[in-house]
Order: sequence, then C-alpha cells, then structure tokens
Amino acid sequence: MELDFSLIVPVFNRLDEVKELLESLTLQTDGNFEVVIVEDGSTTPCKDICDSFRDKLNIKYLVKPNSGRSQTRNYGMDRASGNYFIIFDSDCTMPPQYISTVRACLTAEFTDCFGGPDAADSSFSAMQKAISYSMTSFMTTGGIRGGMKNVNKFTPRSFNMGISRACYEKVGGFKDMIGEDIDMSFRIRECGYSPRLLPDAYVCHKRRSSMGGFFRQVRTFGRGRILLNKMHPGALKPVHMLPAAFAVGHLLLLALAAAFKSCWWLLPVAVYVLCIFMESLFRERSLKVALLSIAAAYVQLFGYGIGFIDECITHKASRTTQEKMY
Repeated sequence: MELDFSLIVPVFNRLDEVKELLESLTLQTDGNFEVVIVEDGSTTPCKDICDSFRDKLNIKYLVKPNSGRSQTRNYGMDRASGNYFIIFDSDCTMPPQYISTVRACLTAEFTDCFGGPDAADSSFSAMQKAISYSMTSFMTTGGIRGGMKNVNKFTPRSFNMGISRACYEKVGGFKDMIGEDIDMSFRIRECGYSPRLLPDAYVCHKRRSSMGGFFRQVRTFGRGRILLNKMHPGALKPVHMLPAAFAVGHLLLLALAAAFKSCWWLLPVAVYVLCIFMESLFRERSLKVALLSIAAAYVQLFGYGIGFIDECITHKASRTTQEKMY
C-alpha cells in the first residue's frame, strides 16, 4: 500500500505552539504529507499562522465549536484525505527525519497502528526538561511510556500516534473521556490489530511549563486509570498502583521519623532523591535541571497517586464519563 499521510493536530488557543510545530514540519526530509489543523473553538485562532505556511506545507485548516480534543481529532480524521493518520499534540515538534523514519518503518513492516516516544529538545526550558525527564525515566515509571518494546504491552499515546484509515473506520474514533488514547489503543487491540512501537520516530514534547499544571495533569491520569479498568477489565496492572503506594509509603516514613524522632526512617527517601538527581544530571548535564527533576518526579508520583486514590474513593471521573456517554 502506498502511504499517504495526513497529520492531525487539534488546537485550542496555542498560537506559538502551532507556529513552532509547523516550522518543524517545513524541515522534514520527506515532505509528502498533508497537515490537518483543527481549531477547537479557540478564542485566539491560528488561521493567520497557518496561512503563512501555505507556500511551504499542504495545510488543511478546519474550525469547529469547542468539544474537546477527542472529538476534534475525530473531526480532523473524518475530513483528512490521506489513508494513514498521524496524530500529534500541538505542543510537539518533529525532528527533520520523523516522516522519513515512519515511512521507512511502515514500508518495511506495515502496521495499522504505531506509537513513538518523546524527548526534550535542547531549546526547552529547565522546567520543561525536568518534566520531560520525569515523564520518560524509569525512576518514576515514566520509562514505561516510551521504552516498552513488547507489542503485547506497548500502548500508543496521542501525542505521537499513527493509525491507518481502515483501522480508524473499523475501531471508531476517540471517546470523550480521561485516558482516551489508552482506551483507543485497547479497542484497536480488541479488534485484532497489534500496535507497534517505532522507537526512532520520536517527537519533542514540551508538556507542561509549571509544576502546578503538571500536577493537575498527572492527577487526571491517575483518575483515568481507574476509569479505564472499569471499561476494559484487566487493564489495571500492579505498576499502575506504584504511585499510590509511593505516596502512602512516603507519608508513613515521615510519620515514623516524627514518632521515633529518628531521621534514619528517611534514608530510603534520601537514596531515591540522590538516584533521581544523579540520573538527571547524567542525562541533561545541568545542575538546575537535576534539582528540578527531583521536584518533577515527586509531583508526578504524588499527583498520579492522589488522583488514583481519589477516584477509587469518589468515582468522580467514572460518573462524569458515564453521563457523557449515556
């Protein structure tokens, strides 16, 4: 099958990000693709920015009322002209070889669904690099996102995900829910397809630029994991419980240290913090990023763990999703 790529990008008030993303696409060594920008009811639309790239890129600019990223992605795929969709978040940029890498991989061994990892670009701020470290390091369980090469375990994520038109039409689009990309991956597998990791097809993902925003994001991820298990029994694995255990364990160690007036109870915490610091320092070669990585790791694990525990008790996300779907 000749591959005809359509890149799908949902956008909501992200002018600067869209410009950076489109600039990275103009540098692709393989320029044979369509870019579908879907404006999800933005109050600051990016039409002018898209128009400024029309002489360099094949852009299809679409506008729709605000309905969230899931329906926005579906809207774009329904109106794209390609036979293979590649979905990005608007806060991503692509290295020049991205499209050529994907094309070569799919030509050599075709798959109806793939996912790729993410990385931090050298231009990222220290905060963005620290958050990227937290989301990709095995010290925080983040390495599971991009380092899992076992096809039976790898789950593509929507910041860097490909799906054939045939697969999309059979499986159906993204659902309006927390963890919509994981749900989509599960349904793809249930329809008989085997998602595949393309380790060299990475994107540079800015993610959040503040610890507060990062905390809210990962807390939502924690809530979503319980919801996903209700929709797909067996989706919850022991590794998904680690952040909750991490949070409870740290609080227990603090309580024991206070009760017995001994800092020795905090030795495991000190060892863990040192390991994060050293790994981040080795990877990023920056003292500032290494220090921020400690904070980012704790925000990720506590945020996810709190969201996980909260959903177990309140079922808030489950009720909201049920109301939307039914």
